[in-house]
Amino acid sequence: MATILCYAPVVGDRLTRSGQEVLAAGRAAAQVAGGSVVAALVGARAKSAASAAGRHGAAKALVAEHALLEPYQADAYLKALQAIVQAASPRLLLFPSDSQGRELAPRLAHRLRATLITEAQAFASKDGTLAFTCQTYGGKAVATLIAQAEPVVATVRPKTFSPSEAPTAGEITPIAVTLTPQDARTRVARKIQEEGGGMDLEVAKVVIGGGRGLGGPEAFKLLEELAQVFRGAVGASRAATDAGWVPTSWQIGQTGRSISPDLYIAVGISGATQHIAGVASAKTIVAINRDAEAPIFKVAQLGIVDDYRAILPRLAAKVREVTGKG
Repeated sequence: MATILCYAPVVGDRLTRSGQEVLAAGRAAAQVAGGSVVAALVGARAKSAASAAGRHGAAKALVAEHALLEPYQADAYLKALQAIVQAASPRLLLFPSDSQGRELAPRLAHRLRATLITEAQAFASKDGTLAFTCQTYGGKAVATLIAQAEPVVATVRPKTFSPSEAPTAGEITPIAVTLTPQDARTRVARKIQEEGGGMDLEVAKVVIGGGRGLGGPEAFKLLEELAQVFRGAVGASRAATDAGWVPTSWQIGQTGRSISPDLYIAVGISGATQHIAGVASAKTIVAINRDAEAPIFKVAQLGIVDDYRAILPRLAAKVREVTGKG
């Protein structure tokens, strides 16, 4: 496999965490199938992130810069990516399975008449061919997929490849892209910054998740207080976000965000399949629920059958006692 092209998202002039992860995935694929890892960087100041791409293992960075590439707009980015693909002629294109990747990957695959594989979490060699390991049925099963035609466009499941530095020469090649305002068929009318739940869910080592069993939005104050004690983050099930109790950016699950903290405390969450798919990578899961038959207890290492209002204050007090921190 000659070239593994990794679309690494850039925010401003900074390589994102998902960009680092997709480069780690590219290196993993290269170890199995051979080939060179090349970063595709797109944005108004994308070149500034090229050195970071080199530190994370990209032998080369193909950079498409244009003033109209900020803010992100799918049609403009697709045009830039097509120019990069034409220059690189990759047999495998990897995208992070974030909001951008899930929008760009299928559209680019259609334009390239490529095979599309989603949510890859590992690579292997089957009879000399690269095979993709992917979760199916909401994480209940694992499938091994082998593409019948190339090129292959694949999205990479979040948090399955850990970023690590593997410095390379990091050659930087600018890619010319011609854009006009007409290329962007949609525009950002207004940007609203949602209220955060403390530390970023993607990097927090401790996450407290709340679900329908909390009974209402007011109860999330208890979760936020506990998260502060743990120096962690607050998340939610889809039921809680659908009810409007907390912002949608807090949603954890198959249709939300995938997390892999050292500790996940699920409070009032029944444990629907789509939610479990988002926390499967957590090292330890603690469930607090009044319903002893809740499915969450089947995946939790520790289960507490009780009212969360009786547990959380005592837990917070104990953590303060042990750590000596308020």
